[in-house]
Amino acid sequence: MKVKVLNRDPKDYLKTRAGDLPKLPRNVDPALHPFAAQREYTAALNAVKLERVFAKPFVGSLDGHRDGVFSMVTHSKRLPVVISGACDGEIKVWNVTSKECSCSVQAHTGFVRGMGINQAGDLLLSVGDDQIVRMWNVDEMLQNQTVDPTTTISSKTLLTGIDYQWGSKSDTFVTCGSSVGIWNINRNEPLRNFTWGVDTITSVVFNKVETYMLASTAQDRNIVLYDCRENNPLRKVILSQKTNQIAFNPMEAFNFTAACDDNNLYSFDMRKLSSPLNVHMGHAMAVLCVGYSPTGREFVSGSYDKTIRIFETNKGRSKEIYHTKRMQRVFCTHYSADSKFIMTGSDETNIRLWKSLAWGKLGPISSRERSAFDYNKKLIQRYGNHPQVKRIKRHRNVPKMIKSISNEHNNIRNAKRRKEENRRKHSKPGSVPHVAERAKHVVKEDS
Repeated sequence: MKVKVLNRDPKDYLKTRAGDLPKLPRNVDPALHPFAAQREYTAALNAVKLERVFAKPFVGSLDGHRDGVFSMVTHSKRLPVVISGACDGEIKVWNVTSKECSCSVQAHTGFVRGMGINQAGDLLLSVGDDQIVRMWNVDEMLQNQTVDPTTTISSKTLLTGIDYQWGSKSDTFVTCGSSVGIWNINRNEPLRNFTWGVDTITSVVFNKVETYMLASTAQDRNIVLYDCRENNPLRKVILSQKTNQIAFNPMEAFNFTAACDDNNLYSFDMRKLSSPLNVHMGHAMAVLCVGYSPTGREFVSGSYDKTIRIFETNKGRSKEIYHTKRMQRVFCTHYSADSKFIMTGSDETNIRLWKSLAWGKLGPISSRERSAFDYNKKLIQRYGNHPQVKRIKRHRNVPKMIKSISNEHNNIRNAKRRKEENRRKHSKPGSVPHVAERAKHVVKEDS
């Protein structure tokens, strides 16, 4: 005689803990769920709406400077420490967690043009309009309200920027002005000077991966690449407008992004400077600063139009735009070392702290919340090209001034495009070629 019994495992239908949700049996056969795609689309639409509802990126501000914040650097070892330099020559050390100033010193006469910190995080370099390079002990600045510089170096020419070479045992830094100078912290004269052109060099930056590589920007619209082990510059590219700042990708050693006066940013591969990898558009006025995320997947830019934008490295359109009523021209932007926050310094004396993910939650996240976030993210990726989801995901409210200037720029671009199409229609075939957007902005490449 054959006896059939039902065998059920209690783990399949009983809750493990009292706070758990009840377990419901579910048959995943597609034939039993004919409206699964429709339900997923509705869930994706709700998920992208919730992102907009919870988008509150502003975290706080650090107030204390008496003049505009012109330069900024983050501590290489301590996550909450930020050092800022103002247009009146004052340098302040901040603790972002407590929003308090640890140290304040009158470092220079005039602007603090640039600052650099070594990889160990114990030596800070600053340069100002007074043609003086000063070195500071960061550990003393974190413990005392006022300190004196450990070393002072006088330059014979005006200096407009400075950066420290990345490396645990490095003692090399670079300055720019009338030329690019390679210095040793133990000497009062530069080891060598690089010149290519006759105009003032406005900024210089070291590559943190290929640590001997550096790049500079100048008033005559060029971007020059150097190897500090060589005696001559390596390569130069001339753009249609002046470049204000450069940032190297920390994960892709050959790539860098340039912020330019023509409202755009250009990502280049230093092995092929004849054409940019991508043109990042969206700002209404000149782009003044750019900073990469430690992940290398996105960067933040600050502009003369009083806004900051977050771009993905492989996208030409910004994914976020941040602005406030009080924020003026943005001079410097930096990511935190964990890539979760953005620090910006602007002309109205404030340092602002923003979330890099506008709708991200601050504080601990439970496993169920993490699963829900991941599921919503996948839903938005799957249905991101549907018109309603795409419209809600892309839409951002911007100030009226930005909107009107952007509309004017769009009208100008459309008029140029129509004129070119008309010329092409009424000309000999092939006489008016199609020129890609990436090829329009590079004037010349030299090596």
